[in-house]
Amino acid sequence: MKFKKIIGLLHLWLGLTSGLVVLIVSITGCLYAFQEEILDATEDFRYVKPRASAVLPPSVLKTIAVKQLPGKHIHAVMYSEEGRAAQAIFFHFDPSYYYTVYLDPYTGEVLKVKDMDADFFRIVLQGHFYLWLPAEIGQPVVASFTLIFVFMLFSGIVLWWPKNKAAAKQRVWFRWKQGMQWKRKNYDLHNILGFYASFFILILAGTGLVWGFQWFANSVYWKFGGEKSLLFEETYSKAVQPAFATSQVPAIDRIWYQMQREHPNAKTLEVHVPESDSSTLAVNINEEVGTFWKIDYRYFDQYTLKELSVNHIYGRIQEAKLADKIIRMNYDIHVGAIGGLPGKVLAFLVSLVAASLPITGFYIWWGRRGYGRRKKQPLNKPQTMGRKLPLTKLS
Repeated sequence: MKFKKIIGLLHLWLGLTSGLVVLIVSITGCLYAFQEEILDATEDFRYVKPRASAVLPPSVLKTIAVKQLPGKHIHAVMYSEEGRAAQAIFFHFDPSYYYTVYLDPYTGEVLKVKDMDADFFRIVLQGHFYLWLPAEIGQPVVASFTLIFVFMLFSGIVLWWPKNKAAAKQRVWFRWKQGMQWKRKNYDLHNILGFYASFFILILAGTGLVWGFQWFANSVYWKFGGEKSLLFEETYSKAVQPAFATSQVPAIDRIWYQMQREHPNAKTLEVHVPESDSSTLAVNINEEVGTFWKIDYRYFDQYTLKELSVNHIYGRIQEAKLADKIIRMNYDIHVGAIGGLPGKVLAFLVSLVAASLPITGFYIWWGRRGYGRRKKQPLNKPQTMGRKLPLTKLS
């Protein structure tokens, strides 16, 4: 059996097997591409009227927010650009819950208590990551089919590759004529769109595999010379009496004031409330709007406020090496945010083409069902020109 024939069979049956998962992951990727812009346009509680007065410190916003969700642990208080609401984030794994309390940072007024598990884009994201299955089941399923899809892209290029220059003309551009059958148009849509989008789809699939398989993420990281851990490893504070026991200013406020002085251009400043008596006091500072890879992750002993070093990639951006930055860019590349709005538009269109490939591929297969099979023809009667022939002549 010829090499292309084998590749064609693998492309066909792997495509039929993985098509539904690829369709779901691609469509949910399309829907999620502009989630931030859509939410900004539809949720007015994200905005507040700027005032000349100072904003309230995180300990005050924390106290107000906790009253809205008694019994639930507050994860962090986040401040955004001027004119935007502050957010008190409640997140926990077991028991599982995720809420965001939107507050006016000037007055402390509660603008909205939002159950994030019921949010449309959160549901879309669950489908994109897990197919709406439990994470321990859905995540490896999505990752495995993404790996199959990568093979499909390479095998598709092998099948697409023209034999000669004459065939190449039809492979790189639509040459539809009036009256051309839909089967031919569908074939061109699958091959030509798939060819032009394949490079970008490989980028989206590859960045997805970084989350899907730890071995893949480690391989990429080590390939670029990475030396740290890719997994978040919690650092711990010393269980001693607070150094500022006599101070009236809570530790989260003191560190918040300090970060404001050190990062006057911060677009978002997120103060994480320590999970326990031994947890660190973590702060995230982002001086860029729309991307996340440049976030400065800083950790402090909650008692002494001494800054602590970490041995994973989510530390100070100034200390990040090339390999660290590449992995930190993974989300921004995956959603196209690394290229701003044009990048998001490109990611949307590429995801749309990826979603179309299982559909057009299925119709190619459906149209070829029975190809090569000869239909049974009725037995031809001898032509007698209206005369009856003797039986001996027909035997």
